[in-house]
Amino acid sequence: MNAHKPQVKGNRVDWSDPRLQELLRRSESWKLDNRGTYTPKDVQIHLGWGANTGRPAILVWERDQVMMLETRFPIALGEQVRVDEPQGEKMRAVWGIVVEGREGFRAEDRENGIHLHWLHLR
Repeated sequence: MNAHKPQVKGNRVDWSDPRLQELLRRSESWKLDNRGTYTPKDVQIHLGWGANTGRPAILVWERDQVMMLETRFPIALGEQVRVDEPQGEKMRAVWGIVVEGREGFRAEDRENGIHLHWLHLR
């Protein structure tokens, strides 16, 4: 029996193509984040391995082993963070490390001192 195998051809990108260069130039200033695609959840975060006191944060996006948090304070890159998320009668606790963080770009972010942090979960 002959099984048809589709031919997979690699597409080469001509990075010097002026049309591609123009598109890349126009997209350089885009400031995207993942908020708005996920229902925000109030959580408590604990900074460092021995933290006893939780601080408020908002879980604004999660997928696979990545979590995005919104806080009203900066968190240092590389910081260990425990995220406690209430789930009915139970509490979900996950550990992550801050791999990226920045001040929010939106007007309401700046007015409220919002910082965004991306965690890789362990």
